[in-house]
Amino acid sequence: MEKARNKIIIVDDNLSNLTMGRNMLKEFYEVYPAPSAAKLFEILGNVTPDLILLDIEMPEMDGYETIKKLKADPMYREIPVMFLTAKSDESSELAGFDLGAMDYLSKPFSAPLLLKRIANQLLIVQQKRDLKDYADNLEQKVKEKTKEVMELKNAVLATVADLVEFRDQLTGSHTNRTQAYLKVLTEQLIVDKKYSDEVEKWDMDFFLPSAQLHDVGKISITDLILNKPGKLEPEEFEIMKTHVSAGVAAIERIMQKTAEHAFLHHALSIAGTHHEKWDGSGYPKGLKAFDIPLEGRLMAIADVYDALISERPYKKPIPHEESCKIIEEGSGTHFDPVLIEVFIKVKDKFKIIVQEIGF
Repeated sequence: MEKARNKIIIVDDNLSNLTMGRNMLKEFYEVYPAPSAAKLFEILGNVTPDLILLDIEMPEMDGYETIKKLKADPMYREIPVMFLTAKSDESSELAGFDLGAMDYLSKPFSAPLLLKRIANQLLIVQQKRDLKDYADNLEQKVKEKTKEVMELKNAVLATVADLVEFRDQLTGSHTNRTQAYLKVLTEQLIVDKKYSDEVEKWDMDFFLPSAQLHDVGKISITDLILNKPGKLEPEEFEIMKTHVSAGVAAIERIMQKTAEHAFLHHALSIAGTHHEKWDGSGYPKGLKAFDIPLEGRLMAIADVYDALISERPYKKPIPHEESCKIIEEGSGTHFDPVLIEVFIKVKDKFKIIVQEIGF
């Protein structure tokens, strides 16, 4: 297939020069002669050239005014312009370059010189296009690779969370539900502009998937306790509580073995603090109020709500309305009062999540 020829518009009010220039170029290029600037813009309405050869000294609109008009229009500003001129003074050439001309060619010109200068300019233009295409493709490839890495990281989080749920036969789809609760809580938090300074720093691509690891430490708990068909004894509950520190330790070990571990920061915070309470009576550290990271304070609401509505060997599921009332009554003791205000606005969405995901 024959390669499409470059298009060149040659603009000169001297018909002799115009004809001569056209004859020199027509063997190699698709040439459009224009005897005036007005004709140039008429041609540009139908043709996008690869180069414009522009005479400077023309009546009505000279070359300087013409290139100013070209460079001012987004449709034409990227078209390279080479001046054709009988002027040879330095100031005229500098003026043209300042206006955006790529090159000058003095008249009268020879065919070999004209062809060579045009070929050089078209080569430069093509190289710029190739470089831009390369940069655009590289940027797209980086975006695609980043997306792949992100998906891989989130897949690892999901897989580990699935392993935890597989062992913990009593909690069913707890991980999926709590992640969904956390999503609606966070979205409302953003709408209400609560704790905005902190939330704006979060990487949302990793924050929600990180929530899946909040109970990863349960892997360390024996099945005799984890799946006990009844209420835990006090000493068994103390052992169960160690799943928090075990989860933190597991996540920290992963972070120590890889330089790229920023995506685990949210997971570490959530796993380590979602059992802390606003009044300091939680575990494992007894953190109080704002000493508890916001991620942990949010997860506490999601985690407790899901525990209340879920059936356990030692209790029946508590209805949605009653569960919400229990959580609201925990404002200022178990939970951050500001977050309870947010929860009240979205609690009906929690009920829908349960219906959609199921147990």
